[in-house]
Amino acid sequence: MKRDYYEILGVDKGADEATIKKAYRKVAMQYHPDRNPGDKAAEEKFKEAAEAYEVLSDPDKKARYDRYGHAGVDGMNGGRGGFSGGGMTMEDIFAHFGDIFGDSGSPFESFFGGQTGRSRTGQKGTNLRIKVALTLEEIDSGVTKKIKVKKQVSCKTCGGTGAKDKGSMNTCGTCHGSGYVRQVKSTFLGQMQTTVVCPKCNGSGTVVTASCNTCRGEGRTLEEELIEIEIPAGVQDGMQLSMRGKGNAGQNGGPAGDLLISIEEKPHEHFVREGQNIIYDLFLNFADAALGTTVEVPSLGGKVKIKIPAGTQAGKIFRLKGKGLPSVQAYGKGDQLIHVNIWTPKKLDDAEVAMLEKMRHMPNFQPNPGAGERGFFERMKEFFN
Repeated sequence: MKRDYYEILGVDKGADEATIKKAYRKVAMQYHPDRNPGDKAAEEKFKEAAEAYEVLSDPDKKARYDRYGHAGVDGMNGGRGGFSGGGMTMEDIFAHFGDIFGDSGSPFESFFGGQTGRSRTGQKGTNLRIKVALTLEEIDSGVTKKIKVKKQVSCKTCGGTGAKDKGSMNTCGTCHGSGYVRQVKSTFLGQMQTTVVCPKCNGSGTVVTASCNTCRGEGRTLEEELIEIEIPAGVQDGMQLSMRGKGNAGQNGGPAGDLLISIEEKPHEHFVREGQNIIYDLFLNFADAALGTTVEVPSLGGKVKIKIPAGTQAGKIFRLKGKGLPSVQAYGKGDQLIHVNIWTPKKLDDAEVAMLEKMRHMPNFQPNPGAGERGFFERMKEFFN
């Protein structure tokens, strides 16, 4: 079972961005692979801290985690659908968070010899945002959507280098091909040597002398890509999912951005959603409510029959267990709540008027609510608590 992200970083739930960043740096430095060579347990703690920071440093992911726990941010990795977080590799960590140690002015890198032998070249691509509208039926079962997205992809002509050909690339004279340059900074601890991305080649280690004719040296082109998104059951309106690496391509070999998917619920013909429950308004005529009957009502899984007892009052709520929506964070499903409305006719013919006039003053037609007859809002409160 996964540990709580706040516990991993040793911060309170209300910690601000700066506190979370500082806590992550502290934990990451403690368990960094270069400080603990060959220690698999330390490496796992290093990954665990990076996973926690990835979520808590992102306002959207943090909000989902605070509301839904791990289920709100787990599962969406690579080309598969689901939530981000989890399954991070060491390359992912250094590609996404490496600059938290070096570029911020920390002496961390000087302790471990610069870039710890891992490449951080290139600029990460930007994220893409799309909206996906779902029916309640799709939310009930989960669904796979194929979406066409216009995005920047690595240029197929030059392979993302931006160069016309191999002969149009020279070793960078500033960093001599390493992609990084060393800087000496004065701190309260004295002179500290840090390593930063080469400003000349942006970390690629090479400079282009003649640009690719297709991408004009950009290394990327705009294309339309068909992306398959697996959306888990139980998502809610406004929830944001993400697919790592499915955003715009990076530059100079940098990682691609993420695809952020915002969920929208389509209005339903019959139901209104309330959390995991769905509410259906059933209209009965007076005779059926008084005498009792059997009616057919819609549900997300098809039509079902329910028995209406004689003497059913307006505002009565029937519950169909397990006919609601699943939770994205747990097992089980909500219920379908059927709210009874008594239909009052707006037009009557002479015979109907005469019949109702005769019943108007009969004893059994006089309102006489008992002590157990609760109001509609009290009954609704019982169902949702």
